[in-house]
Amino acid sequence: MKKLLFGAAYYDEYMPCERLEQDIVLMKKARINTVRIAESTWSTYEPQEGCFDFSHAERVMNAMEDAGIQVIIGTPTYAIPTWMAKSYPDVLAETTQGRGIYGARQIMDITHPAYLFYAERVIRRLMECTAHRKCVIGFQLDNETKHYGTAGKNVQEKFVKYLREKFHNDLDALNQAFGLDYWSNRINAWEDFPDVRGTINGSLGAEFEKFQRSLVSAFLSWQAEIVREYCREGQFITHNLDFEWRGHSFGVQPKANHFQISKCLTVCGTDIYHPSQDELTGTEIAFGGDLIRSLKQDNYLLLETEAQGFPNWTPYRGQLRLQAYSHLASGANSVMYWHWHSIHNSFETYWKGLLSHDFQENDTYREACEIGREFSEIGSHLVNLKKKNQVAILVSNESITALEWFKIQATSSDNESIRYNDVVRWIYDALYQMNIECDFLWPESENLIQYKVIFVPALYAAPDSLLQKLQQYTASGGTLVATFKTGFTDENVKVSHKVQPRLLTGCLGVKYHQFAFPKNVGLCGKAIGENGANNAEASVFMELLIPETAEVLAYYGHYNWKDYAAITKNRYGEGTAIYLGCMTDADTLKSVIHNTLQEAQVPVPQTAYPVILRKGINDFGKTIRYYLNYSGGTQQIRYGYHNGKCLLISKELSMESTLASTEITFGSTLTLPPWGLCIIEENERAKS
Repeated sequence: MKKLLFGAAYYDEYMPCERLEQDIVLMKKARINTVRIAESTWSTYEPQEGCFDFSHAERVMNAMEDAGIQVIIGTPTYAIPTWMAKSYPDVLAETTQGRGIYGARQIMDITHPAYLFYAERVIRRLMECTAHRKCVIGFQLDNETKHYGTAGKNVQEKFVKYLREKFHNDLDALNQAFGLDYWSNRINAWEDFPDVRGTINGSLGAEFEKFQRSLVSAFLSWQAEIVREYCREGQFITHNLDFEWRGHSFGVQPKANHFQISKCLTVCGTDIYHPSQDELTGTEIAFGGDLIRSLKQDNYLLLETEAQGFPNWTPYRGQLRLQAYSHLASGANSVMYWHWHSIHNSFETYWKGLLSHDFQENDTYREACEIGREFSEIGSHLVNLKKKNQVAILVSNESITALEWFKIQATSSDNESIRYNDVVRWIYDALYQMNIECDFLWPESENLIQYKVIFVPALYAAPDSLLQKLQQYTASGGTLVATFKTGFTDENVKVSHKVQPRLLTGCLGVKYHQFAFPKNVGLCGKAIGENGANNAEASVFMELLIPETAEVLAYYGHYNWKDYAAITKNRYGEGTAIYLGCMTDADTLKSVIHNTLQEAQVPVPQTAYPVILRKGINDFGKTIRYYLNYSGGTQQIRYGYHNGKCLLISKELSMESTLASTEITFGSTLTLPPWGLCIIEENERAKS
């Protein structure tokens, strides 16, 4: 990117009155330079089968081109028109809940031949209308695509074909790998293959979900190939990848494989939504940004984030700016809001945009104007921020699915279980609060040794090859930090009959035969303080570790479990392996992480949450340092790096900021107002 993109989704089709000229005046005032259009309005562009009307898209492109505002075109395939559902009712996905009923978006079978035929046709017609336009800089494929649970007859037929190829037509191998003799689930003829929606076998069920994720990758790759036929040089292809949703963006997406999808994109994009007001911590912004940046080890586009969002997300003064720069600090090259105006009817009426329903200027819009002014003045110093981190977290779609089948339960009640992403966020949140920046890795990732420390949360389902890769990483001098439930099953979610933790027993230097739910179990030992003075505790789940070559860092402070280790450290080859046999309180985890990073010679900043530090190298070869105050109180921080200049600092109790070239020297005190920030560019070029 030559400059930061700043903008919003714009829906001329949704407007209750003529607004285009007035909106462009307000956009120009806010220094908005990019809008996203077209993604959601297939039924407007093709109101009846074969009848096309792109007048809305054309008038918006004409107006934006005249105003010097760039346009990203979205393919409108994520919500089907009524005529398609009427003519081809089986386009609606058949899931475990039965056939869908028309109304909501994203309820179609993305493999259905009729859907694909009409989707290709509307994409091509839209591309013919838009790709040649000077204002169009890129294309977004579909929207937050998942498999939508599609499991109809055609999908299951494809799945059986997939299994026949995977197992080389050998039913005995399939039955053995998935343990299908249990409860007479054995399949003795391919034509007898049952409806997978009814399976009680976690191995078969998990494999089907893996297959469903592959449908998403194939669908988006198919769209990318169509769009690529029309692209001019310099136009990009992206997709707005999203996350597991728990009322906001939370964790690794279970219903799509981002690593596989990223291969068909020229630049990764994402949608990140998060709590605001007093619940704003910046964690979701950093988590989402770090994960998406790691897909291609490159900058990414923030294609959607909240402006006002729900009424309980209406930002406090200064928060919109803090959020915007937090995205840039993770490596985003854009900040784009969903959406420009608030919609006056239907499902997302109260998911509010930069403008409220009255279209008048408000505090959120005025703060966006300040952000746009700042981006235009200092954006050249912030675009294309490059990061080189020493710490990474390995994540796994297969383990997400497997741990949905076999939950980590604190009791016999499902209401007290934790999920894979809870373990991922347990690790990530601790690193974030300690100001340890990290990348993400996937099972397919190579060159692990570039990282000094790799965290492996609950890698429940893993092939031998992946465990061997982690073992080799450690032997070669890396520091491996693995948690409970790692390596427990193979890639087919079949529990090993070998001593746990399977192939990692030698690397980790421990074994265990049993596990339990902790009740009133404290933690003691050198990592804690021998008597558990800080009230450290095991929670949710505990493995009863028996050290072989490992050193005990903590053991269970309970009369019945005191002979078992809880946290261990083992020297293996040239490296070190830490094993967390239980979930702990946050303070205990941070203590273990702190000691581990120090031994691995990874610097641990003295500054911690609520002041967040982020850094990277800009296009001028200089280090940019972000200081982000995620609190409602004023924070004073000692600057401890090379001399530089302050590019921006928030004003006290104001939506405004000061753009300045004030010199900052080592030891200077930075004063950050509530929800404020400071950006410093070091004077010297960074060493490569």
